[in-house]
Amino acid sequence: MAERNFVDYVKINCRSGKGGAGSAHFYRDKMTAKGGPDGGDGGRGGHIILKGNSHMWTLLPLKYRKHVIADHGENGGPNHKTGATGDDIILEVPLGTIARDEDGEFLFEITEHDEERILLKGGRGGLGNSHFKSPTNQSPRYAQPGEEGKDEWKILELKVLADVGLVGFPNAGKSTLLATVSAAKPKIANYAFTTLIPNLGIVKYRDTRSFIMADIPGIIEGAAEGKGLGIRFLRHIERNALLLFLISAESD
Repeated sequence: MAERNFVDYVKINCRSGKGGAGSAHFYRDKMTAKGGPDGGDGGRGGHIILKGNSHMWTLLPLKYRKHVIADHGENGGPNHKTGATGDDIILEVPLGTIARDEDGEFLFEITEHDEERILLKGGRGGLGNSHFKSPTNQSPRYAQPGEEGKDEWKILELKVLADVGLVGFPNAGKSTLLATVSAAKPKIANYAFTTLIPNLGIVKYRDTRSFIMADIPGIIEGAAEGKGLGIRFLRHIERNALLLFLISAESD
């Protein structure tokens, strides 16, 4: 994967659909001049949904999609006809994607293939006037308006999921090890910070068994305070089942 294609953080503006208005219609035909209320409900506004995709490794498709807008629900009609639901917007994301609100508060995480979670709910459709008929009001002329959709900024953050994470100082040999035990082809050179993005490789063992190994960019002392590549890549070591620390034989 090219370095410029690996994106692990995006901030997008989401607008869910407005719910359709309920209908205040009364039944009429050539035999009925003054029928009862038969207004249908409005349709729900479209949700914005995240869907897990195990074949994706980056949030790149969302990097340049700053605004995500779902459709509005349609208004209710006569004869108790419910308005159509607004089309949902489904955003496919890699496994390990965490959704947060604009303030950084955790919302949920996508960890399974085809898992779907609602990032922003669409507005509810309004009730038609048939819902408001009562013994004291046989001809209600009121119907609910649709609920407004929401307009919010959301943060998506990717944390690489792997069985084994390679951790060490820059130029310690992490990429060389990954290239040796798997078919991955990370960039290898004799200078610090050759690896700028996490690289993943599948390591096969015991006939058909395998596990995923991740080469994490070099971390130096003070990374949590922003030194080196800073905390940007520290998130990628949180989800590994096992951490393998590499120490260069040339180190003191």
